[in-house]
Amino acid sequence: MSTIYDFTVKDRTGADVSLSDYRGKVLLVVNTATECGFTPTYADLQKLYEELSGRGLEILDFPCNQFGEQAPGTSDEIHMFCTGRFGVTFPQFGKIEVNGADESPLYTWLKGERGYAGLDPNHRITPILVDILGKADPDWEKKPDVKWNFTKFLIDREGNVVERFEPTADVATVVKPAVEKLL
Repeated sequence: MSTIYDFTVKDRTGADVSLSDYRGKVLLVVNTATECGFTPTYADLQKLYEELSGRGLEILDFPCNQFGEQAPGTSDEIHMFCTGRFGVTFPQFGKIEVNGADESPLYTWLKGERGYAGLDPNHRITPILVDILGKADPDWEKKPDVKWNFTKFLIDREGNVVERFEPTADVATVVKPAVEKLL
């Protein structure tokens, strides 16, 4: 059985990073975008990181331009935006694809471990996403694909996926309690 520690990814400069470097940490793996309706989630993630990194949380940020081309620019430009606008201090990696023929092997594994978890029906963006996703694929809810930017995968200290949070999951009230259970 695989764990997250079996994967190597590229950092924002293109250098290889073995995810085994994060062994023993609780990880939140997130695909992000700088021009998305969910972009303010960066602030929520940074707050979570500031509160819990001392207890063993790492947030791994993977910019992705697959959803409405909402992550334009180079990895350095994205990093400058995130640090300047949201004060991001958690690790940011190189741009990847999370679905399709060119998807990152990490994301193939993540999606295989935890399929689609469902959108929060009370979130203001849910109806917009349902409309976009339904027009693109009538069977979208039945597939494990990442649906949009800011999908989050929670990894325990042994490197196993324990939960998946869709973009509409509130970081403070839904994600944080799940992270705290693992810390």
